Amino acid sequence: MINKLYNLKKNQTDQILIQKSQIDSRIDQIDAEILLTKNSIASATVQKNGAIADFMILTMHKDTMKLHIAKLESEKAKLNEELKKIVEEIIELQKQSEQFKYILEEQKIEAKAAQLKLEQETTEEFIQSKYIRK
Repeated sequence: MINKLYNLKKNQTDQILIQKSQIDSRIDQIDAEILLTKNSIASATVQKNGAIADFMILTMHKDTMKLHIAKLESEKAKLNEELKKIVEEIIELQKQSEQFKYILEEQKIEAKAAQLKLEQETTEEFIQSKYIRK
């Protein structure tokens, strides 16, 4: 039973680690998109001697990109919070897994001790039976 619980906690930990790596990947994608958008803002220009309307359109475009960056940063903050919760959950699952592993090790030690005791009793009975025959 303890072995099944140990394996369950270990599997849950593995699943949470996969989820964590997916969130890390999404955060990296957001960082890359933010960087590209910032570069786009910095490099957006209008033609020399362009009309005033071109500058207004450029300003609206830059504002839109800044809004997009703000949304991405908001999503990144949410993902970081979720990541923090996942890390706490991983730690808790690993603690539980270690507890079950310790219990399993103790059971193995007890089983070995019981086996040794049984072998010792068997050996003693054998020796006593030899002495009784003589």
